[in-house]
Amino acid sequence: MFWRSWLANIALLTQLIEPEAQALGFALVRVKLFGGAGDLTLQVMAERPDTRQLTIDDCAALSRAISEKFDALEADGRDPIAEAYRLEVSSPGIDRPLTRLADFADFAGHEARIHLTTPIDGRKQLTGDLRGIQGDRITIDVKKHAEMTIGFDQVADAKLLFTAKLLAATAPLVTDGADEFEPEADSADIEPQAQD
Repeated sequence: MFWRSWLANIALLTQLIEPEAQALGFALVRVKLFGGAGDLTLQVMAERPDTRQLTIDDCAALSRAISEKFDALEADGRDPIAEAYRLEVSSPGIDRPLTRLADFADFAGHEARIHLTTPIDGRKQLTGDLRGIQGDRITIDVKKHAEMTIGFDQVADAKLLFTAKLLAATAPLVTDGADEFEPEADSADIEPQAQD
């Protein structure tokens, strides 16, 4: 019962969060609620459309915007999540979830795993190279099988698989907002201090 009520509210949570992301110039990738009572997490993934990344400062800004909006709703007696929860804001990462139809076109040529809502040809999961979209249809070249075309509405869950090709395609990473890295001095390079 708990899961059904929260699953039904993902659309509402998305409607509340998306304007906050857009106001900051971000595209919302996914809103997900998981865990049980006492250990509930609201996961929000977003990205900058031009870089497909989010810096630490971006994550902090979006987290503050969401928290302020939800606090205002709670003060008004319209708390969108009645239970205690943890808010987690991040970029989708390299092996990202594919949540929008456009994602399947944008990442054509890369390997993905698609879980289906109902089996097709006895398969509940399709793993292979994305070939792109036509209308609302997705084509994937399934390993050791053949190309298959499915409707976007048949996708229960999908994500890119981490490969060398995907890593190369995402480089160079934007380093704005990243901490500066200074290698530690090797102990052999440290001159001994004079003893008194």
